[in-house]
Amino acid sequence: ASVMGGTIGEMHAKKIARLYEFAQKTGAPVIGLVDCAGMRLQEATDALNGFGEIYMAQAMASGVIPQITAVFGTCGGGMALIPAMTDFTFMESKNGKLFVNSPNALDGNHVSKCDTASADFQGEEAGLVDFAGTEEEILGQIRNLVSMLPANNEDEAYTECEDDLNRACADLANCAGDTGILLSQLSDNGIYFETKAAYGKDVVTAFIQLNGATVGAVANRSEIYGEDGTVKEKMDGTLSARGAKKAADFVNFCDAFCIPVLTITNVTGFKATKCSERTMAKNAAALTAAFANATVPKVNVVVGKAYGSAYVVMNSKSIGADMVFAWPNAEIGMMDAKSAAKIMYADEIAASDNAVALINEKAAEYQNLQSSAMAAAKRGYVDDIVNPEDTRKRVIAAFDMLFTKREDRP
Repeated sequence: ASVMGGTIGEMHAKKIARLYEFAQKTGAPVIGLVDCAGMRLQEATDALNGFGEIYMAQAMASGVIPQITAVFGTCGGGMALIPAMTDFTFMESKNGKLFVNSPNALDGNHVSKCDTASADFQGEEAGLVDFAGTEEEILGQIRNLVSMLPANNEDEAYTECEDDLNRACADLANCAGDTGILLSQLSDNGIYFETKAAYGKDVVTAFIQLNGATVGAVANRSEIYGEDGTVKEKMDGTLSARGAKKAADFVNFCDAFCIPVLTITNVTGFKATKCSERTMAKNAAALTAAFANATVPKVNVVVGKAYGSAYVVMNSKSIGADMVFAWPNAEIGMMDAKSAAKIMYADEIAASDNAVALINEKAAEYQNLQSSAMAAAKRGYVDDIVNPEDTRKRVIAAFDMLFTKREDRP
């Protein structure tokens, strides 16, 4: 930024595009550290063409080598497309500014009213930023991320596993609500890297390690615990449009780089709000397609409720999961057993002298026949029922079996 505000001109762009070309030849990730005032106005169409060359290089590298951007200062206008085209984006929380149009240029807005260029906005509302913090924190997190990712789409992400493969996770059943904690307990030595934590919080997308191999994890989440052990935030157990979009992008990344995918399912349905409904069908369809299209090893563990179409899109057996496990208390079906009983036996309940007892009786019957983990296992939709404390060793064994998986698609 000390040279002409860090603006990008013709030769600057050629250097970046050349670097991308070299990175693809050698199979090396590309990391961009940005503090740039945008396009060099003095060079006019030459600078404009330069931006296009960078975009082209990024598009060609997508899915071939990991791309990471860290925004430490200004990243505006056409420059904002560059972090958006990379796989992961980090942003300095105080000095970082990321925008296509500056906050003051938006009709009816100004920076003090809503700072649309801030790390908070770009993380929570736009879903573009994976991690925000100080420069030192960002550089440390980039190192953590790069150490977990394969160098390219033909590489494999493995380290030596020093954790016990048969380690029992005694308290795992208590983590069904906050699956971020659940995943960190499953992972080798607690290794856990969450992406886009501030966006679509009802879904966790994170990298963990199992038997030394990097695994991409997608999990429903209904509560978030703080460091003091108290519940900091509660969700309603549904899948939101933002959560579905976040998960779809994450699964597509994992599939491109041959990273196995683990899902932790605990979902009661789709989020029912006007805001979510705008893109709910589109984003849920994108998530369905991402899981169905992914040819990497896919394992699903149902740890709580798994109701309706929201369960189907969460890597169910019907859309291609290789192995599906369920905890003994899991509920898998169309809807809550009591709600189903009220619909199915509405006339009998209306005529009954003791409606509550009849509802409970019919709900228990429905639960046993249609909604239990055992009922799903009998039909082949669940491969095995596992105790929560045994989840780690069973999941590791499943991925070990699936290591040689090959699937040809049209």
